[in-house]
Amino acid sequence: MRVLFTAAVSLLALAACGNPAPAAPTAEEIAKASADINAWFDVEYEEELQMSPISLTLQGSKDQYDKLDDFSEAAIDRELEWRRASVAEMKEKFDPTKLNEEARTSFDIWALQLEMGEKDAKFRRSPYIFVKDGPHAFLPQFVMQFHEVADKSDMDAYVSRIGEIGRAMDQSLEQAKLAAAEGNRAPRFAYDDSIKLSANVITGAPFGPGADSPIWADVKSELKTLVDDGKLTAEESKAIETAAKAALIDKLKPAYERVIAWLKEDRPNTSEQATGASALKDGVAFYDNALAQQTTTTMTANEIHELGLSEVARIHGEMEKIKEQVGFKGTLVEFFDFMRTSPQFQLSNDDAGRAQYIKMSEDYLEGMTAKLPEYFGILPKAQLVVKRVEPFREEDGGAQHYFPSTPDGSRPGVFYAHLSDMKAMPTYTLEAIAYHEGVPGHHLQIAIAQELKGIPKFRTQYGSTAYQEGWGLYSEALSKEMGFYKDPYSDFGRLGAEIWRAIRLVVDTGIHSKGWTEEQAVKYFLDNGPTPEGAVRSEVRRYIVWPGQATAYKIGMIKIQELRALAQKELGDKFTMAGFHDTVLGGGSLPLPVLEARVKRWIEKVKAQQ
Repeated sequence: MRVLFTAAVSLLALAACGNPAPAAPTAEEIAKASADINAWFDVEYEEELQMSPISLTLQGSKDQYDKLDDFSEAAIDRELEWRRASVAEMKEKFDPTKLNEEARTSFDIWALQLEMGEKDAKFRRSPYIFVKDGPHAFLPQFVMQFHEVADKSDMDAYVSRIGEIGRAMDQSLEQAKLAAAEGNRAPRFAYDDSIKLSANVITGAPFGPGADSPIWADVKSELKTLVDDGKLTAEESKAIETAAKAALIDKLKPAYERVIAWLKEDRPNTSEQATGASALKDGVAFYDNALAQQTTTTMTANEIHELGLSEVARIHGEMEKIKEQVGFKGTLVEFFDFMRTSPQFQLSNDDAGRAQYIKMSEDYLEGMTAKLPEYFGILPKAQLVVKRVEPFREEDGGAQHYFPSTPDGSRPGVFYAHLSDMKAMPTYTLEAIAYHEGVPGHHLQIAIAQELKGIPKFRTQYGSTAYQEGWGLYSEALSKEMGFYKDPYSDFGRLGAEIWRAIRLVVDTGIHSKGWTEEQAVKYFLDNGPTPEGAVRSEVRRYIVWPGQATAYKIGMIKIQELRALAQKELGDKFTMAGFHDTVLGGGSLPLPVLEARVKRWIEKVKAQQ
């Protein structure tokens, strides 16, 4: 938006000097310039994609199918230099005043990505590398879940990528060492978790005795399918299996062993008492940047903290009403404890209970899917499936999460659930989680974005955390308006999910800007919400190692709710839910100021209609 503002100021200055204002571009000129820049964006984005084989695969392409990304700092520098040149070329070739609204939005986002990249580059050694969602966890999951095998060439590429994991792990280790040299180390618990998870990856056959390791089991399963389908001979299968075994033992295993050895060696240098970002080199500036990047606002840490406190108080009032509705005698804190511990909300901690959890999720999503056309004009084509998290990366009380479908819908979106400890997954929370991760939440929003036509491809893949997570949380509240949460305990679960995100505003800023300890954060969480203690401890540790991210949810939700309220006030009888939702979803994931401008333009357009 800075570019547009600067252009407007320049025009005013010319007028003030008495010079005639340039003629407004014609509709034909605007249409041509907009088509030209959209075509240019698609060429540039394809060039950008070629720098990330992982992104290519996630989008359903088999280009560079045998490779993984370059995880080195040199690669970060090359990509940043490429983006500088790309933005410079865009500004030289295209005048934003001659573009239509969508093309202007694309222009601003393309420039914004460079601005954000430049800021992030100043803190490249501040984010922690080996945390629970780090490369040691993601890379094995990626090749097992997202590298699809349809023929021999795909399987050969799979084997190549196994070796590539070893290279990527060594590059990630080098980044962790560079950060540690500047005094930036993850807390001790993250080292311990990473040691354990890394060991899980290389435990069992073919690395040693025992059952097949997850990745080896997946290799054998893929080979069997190809043989059974007549796409591979027994001899070809044996040769590929031998090559995969060599890649696992000679390339992947040594790299994981090097990571484990360094983590153990460096562990005494870590802090047993976890500290926030302010303890890092340039930590205050790093956290301020993280908040700006995650929320796409200028809110300070203190403003976010105060917003969290006020939201917690407001939601407590709503919770009191449900406590009275179900006839619970006792304080709200006592009701929290009842909700955490009552057997009526817990499924059996076995495979039967886990299967029941998945079935309940599927049933909620099926009911919601039938209702969507009443509230949305645009609907996704891609399907959604519910799965348990893979055993090697599963965590007791871990947060459920979503992985997107491919743009063409050939691979469904996945709602992942951590089910190793069913006591940490009470049934009253399940309905809100299903709507958040599935529909009308992440799957609906991201699948729609990927399937959009008429905008550059990069817009269909662009992600703003405040928008995406704000939409997920907005969807939980919207589902109440759509007639769901008929069980008051499930409705309490919805409020529990909302207060969880409000608590995040308080806890994240408390940890990273106010010096809160891990136990202070846990206590505040348990005193103010019904989330089970196992999940609370997992969450707090997530906030510690990922500064700022947790603040985006509630801030994004509030902005979307504010924009809807504005639209309802301004449009009156002309307001429709489908019109508002299609406006919010129809431009892809946007920074919140850009989304606000988009909604306000829609309001004016509807007002002008007779």
